[in-house]
Amino acid sequence: MDSSLIHRFVDVNGVRLHIAEQGQGPLVLLLHGWPESWYSWRHQFAPLVAAGYRVVAPDQRGYARSEQPPDVTSYTLLHLVGDMIALIEELGEEQAVVVGHDWGAPVAWTAAMLRPDKVRAVAGLSVPPILPGGMIPPSITRTQYGEGFYQIYFQQPGVVDAELAKDIPDSFRRILVGASGDNPRNRQPGPLVVPEGLGLLDTMPQSPALPAWLTEEDIQAYAEDFALHGEQAFTGAFNWYRNIERNNELLAPFRGRGIDVPALYMVGDRDMVTALRAPGGSAVPLSEAAPQLHGPVVLSGCGHWTQQERPAEVNAALLDFLARIDGSAPR
Repeated sequence: MDSSLIHRFVDVNGVRLHIAEQGQGPLVLLLHGWPESWYSWRHQFAPLVAAGYRVVAPDQRGYARSEQPPDVTSYTLLHLVGDMIALIEELGEEQAVVVGHDWGAPVAWTAAMLRPDKVRAVAGLSVPPILPGGMIPPSITRTQYGEGFYQIYFQQPGVVDAELAKDIPDSFRRILVGASGDNPRNRQPGPLVVPEGLGLLDTMPQSPALPAWLTEEDIQAYAEDFALHGEQAFTGAFNWYRNIERNNELLAPFRGRGIDVPALYMVGDRDMVTALRAPGGSAVPLSEAAPQLHGPVVLSGCGHWTQQERPAEVNAALLDFLARIDGSAPR
């Protein structure tokens, strides 16, 4: 990684977060997903900085080098959005463009919905805007996909946490390869279901070789940061899933509200998320949830790890989006 990247800690919204930052200019926040960290954006810093932006990628609460609050209820979308709004202010900025991947996307979409005064534009990778709660609640997905559906499986405190913490590098290797577009199983993506009696990693067999976009050094970078939390390495990350039902309850007053700022959506055509459907076709169309939507951009052959698998295409789309909303990218 570029040695000019600055790593430091900030205290925001009652939690201590690690951030990586680089560049000067309008602020762009990059929000990682599960089970990642700031490192998932390693390919985006240089192009965005070169275009004239200040780029900041935090480890969100519960992840990697950041603080892991012990209470499961400390991981609602309201907490997570609160962290990002407080971070914008802590960085001395009035507004930011917020870009999120996977779980970072619901945080970005929800921040744009609730605080358009702070989020001047938003981009989501993988997960579309499912408003107002961010994701379909377990009370519905359980009926759709059964008890083995991964989001339901993750609800069991301590079970999957211990499974992944047993061998952290192996867990990352299996998960990153398993959900990638390079996995032949994802050529026709479907919902991730954990069969009864098996664990999550059993659905992602060890790969004899890594795809071109992933190295052993990348796996080690993730593993070393998550290992800082010991046996609780993944508990903070799983606690995000354990608040999906609560998120829908807390954000119920905002039902019917959309995203009023410019928006961009990107997804790989081999991403499992593309196989998930709202019950009875009840999902709000993208153009209705975000009327100023650019795209969607669909990346051929790309799996779930959008900005890591297809960095050049993602960077080009982000720079085009930023140029559109700014008139021309600042320099």
